[in-house]
Amino acid sequence: ITAAVDAWARGVAALPKPWQPQKPVLPVEGMRNVLITSALPYVNNVPHLGNIIGCVLSADTFARYCRLRNWNTLYVCGTDEYGTATETKAVEEGLTPQEICNKYNTIHADIYRWFDISFDYFGRTTTPYQTMIAQDIFQRLLARGFLLQDTVEQLQCEDCQRFLADRFVEGTCPFCSYEEARGDQCDKCGKLINAVELKNPQCKLCRGVPVVKPTQHLFLDLPKLEEQLEPWLEQSWATGDWTANARYITRSWIRDGLKPRCITRDLKWGTPVPLDGFRDKVVFYVWFDAPIGYLSITANYTDQWERWWKNPQQ
Repeated sequence: ITAAVDAWARGVAALPKPWQPQKPVLPVEGMRNVLITSALPYVNNVPHLGNIIGCVLSADTFARYCRLRNWNTLYVCGTDEYGTATETKAVEEGLTPQEICNKYNTIHADIYRWFDISFDYFGRTTTPYQTMIAQDIFQRLLARGFLLQDTVEQLQCEDCQRFLADRFVEGTCPFCSYEEARGDQCDKCGKLINAVELKNPQCKLCRGVPVVKPTQHLFLDLPKLEEQLEPWLEQSWATGDWTANARYITRSWIRDGLKPRCITRDLKWGTPVPLDGFRDKVVFYVWFDAPIGYLSITANYTDQWERWWKNPQQ
């Protein structure tokens, strides 16, 4: 309080001059460099006030604070555009997935501009950089033995002649009997679901009854990471600022033992898997692919993006 009174008494003329970063904004030696991202809004809807508050407003407030503190700040965001929700929206509107993405990316950008959200760059995930970076990360995981291949039982719609990714299936939840559960989770009880566990499953596209058939997929071999992850978590919990909820969920995953996580889907709309046997069959699952969007959006902003994402000293 005393410092605030003193600053007020000295007046505006005594304040440090506002920092004017160069364009593009890059880390500066000797300054506090702050990279801010918002959760990437999904591209299949028109944002409303709840989306603004829950997604971009808090980060925007923090970005403005950082700039007022004369910290060298970069704030990026963009639309998340791959995955089953885009395909289903395209079917609903009679458009291609790319046309859906173009339509709703423009709507999102216009709305955030109207709200004066202070992005340094607002991008999207359907870009060549997204493909390049996601496939590079995949190749590094493959080379280091962190991927495995396995056969899984999956629902296939014989009328549509396609394997059904999780959101293309609806049915009755096996845990709480909610009749409109999706093939990946139940929105009523919150449990994660394997689509083949649903009771009375239906293809969301044609309402036909799918059959169970085997198909090949790639998995992230998470059990291999447990030995490295546990000491890192202990150190991070001791020195970081984790919420109680984040600690609880992470501990429960570790306590139960990490399981291999499927990173591919039988879809056409997404980043292609650069591996023989999968090139024409599947794309990367959105939760492998989408977080990489933070990197690729920054790469579309500046070709020196690694100075932000691979620069722990700054």
